[in-house]
Amino acid sequence: HMNIRSYHSDDCQAILSLFYETIHKINRRDYTREQIEAWTNNHNIDPIAWNLSLTHHKTLVAEMDNTIVGFGDLNGNFLDRLYVHAEYQRRGIATAIMDRLERYAAEQNYATIVTHASITAYPFFQGRNYQLVKEQQVERYGVFLKNMIMQKELLIK
Repeated sequence: HMNIRSYHSDDCQAILSLFYETIHKINRRDYTREQIEAWTNNHNIDPIAWNLSLTHHKTLVAEMDNTIVGFGDLNGNFLDRLYVHAEYQRRGIATAIMDRLERYAAEQNYATIVTHASITAYPFFQGRNYQLVKEQQVERYGVFLKNMIMQKELLIK
């Protein structure tokens, strides 16, 4: 059984380790070790900055087995992050989070949602009718990582 709820500060440490582990285990398929290190800030992730950001954004957390198995956050109509626990892939977790975040954005009267999808996440967003706007190279600590700017039209209720 999956439970989806709002983020609170107590979740931050679990979310940071989920973020780190997922990138190192799952995104490793599509990015080099050097890119992975840069993406995870060379092990210098700032928990205070993350907590502040997750608190200010509309952040949803998914739980199963008393474990945080995924999270996603919206900043206005920009989907900032969406990560699923490496051991809980392909169980509908990202789908459940996105269903709620898209509904929330529509309720806020946004016409679109925009995200910068990793190579790994690209097929997931394609499957949710996100359109490719353009590919880009993002620089982190002198290392370039490819991602895709994608956008979805929201049906305003």
